[in-house]
Amino acid sequence: MAVTHYNRDLAVANILFGANFSFYVSLTGGGMDFRIVFLCQLLAGAAAFIPAAAVTRGFCRITARDAAVMAGVSLLIVYGWLYMLLWGASLTSPIDASTIATLGPAFTLVTAIAVHRRRVMWADIAGIILAIAGGAVLIFDRGAVFVRGSEGYGNLIVLGAVVATAVNTVLVKPQLARLGVRAVLGWCYLFGTLAALPLILRYATAGTAAALRSAPLGLRTELLYIMIFGTVLPIYLLYRGTGGLTSVHTALYRYIQPVVATALALARRQERIDHANIVAAAMIAAAIVFTMIGFSHAKRMHQQKKL
Repeated sequence: MAVTHYNRDLAVANILFGANFSFYVSLTGGGMDFRIVFLCQLLAGAAAFIPAAAVTRGFCRITARDAAVMAGVSLLIVYGWLYMLLWGASLTSPIDASTIATLGPAFTLVTAIAVHRRRVMWADIAGIILAIAGGAVLIFDRGAVFVRGSEGYGNLIVLGAVVATAVNTVLVKPQLARLGVRAVLGWCYLFGTLAALPLILRYATAGTAAALRSAPLGLRTELLYIMIFGTVLPIYLLYRGTGGLTSVHTALYRYIQPVVATALALARRQERIDHANIVAAAMIAAAIVFTMIGFSHAKRMHQQKKL
């Protein structure tokens, strides 16, 4: 029953994350600076998680090692994930961005192998190669990747956010098991807010407040959605699910995101599916199969060692 609970948490979290891509595009396309959206997400998380963590036992049991890990994890969350994902999504399409987000399991697997020194099998290698190749199809199909402001450049930034998320998922799991979800999120957002303080002070002006007040009601509604249902709720569910399941298992749920993002993008006429999307999706789908084969084999080997 507990495992079902964790699986449900991850499914709901990834449905909500998938919807974010469409809203990111409409917010930035509507003239809202992606940095303001980022800060609203960050401050919403800080307001929700830090007070909730302060009243837990795990919040006070933090060790120097835990603090060092969570300081690094907070940078991966704040700048590696939230900031880079918004930046990249503001330059590319929601379909491309969400498809690249499904590369997470491959990079999670690489990180898990490096950190935990798990034996590598042929399915792992095949899955990683196919996933990266699928991402490359999208990135290089959009022209000169390193031209700042191009769609290919945006896809490359999204890929950086995916790598940061994958590393974060693996590194934070021991702290989640020992301290609990609320304590970990509280410390991560505390460290993250401190790291983003220069940006917060830069945008904490009357001009920013006036821009938010004068934004169309539709954009403000989408921003509110992003803050609550696109940040606070799915991040809590993600970390709760991550604490109860393996890192690779957690990463596999990211394949829900492009389904939701594509459906919304097509319904809102933000993008259309082209040949690159189809080829990339096929290669990443094949990568899923090999990743799951490798994951199942590793799970069986682990169970046999325990017997």
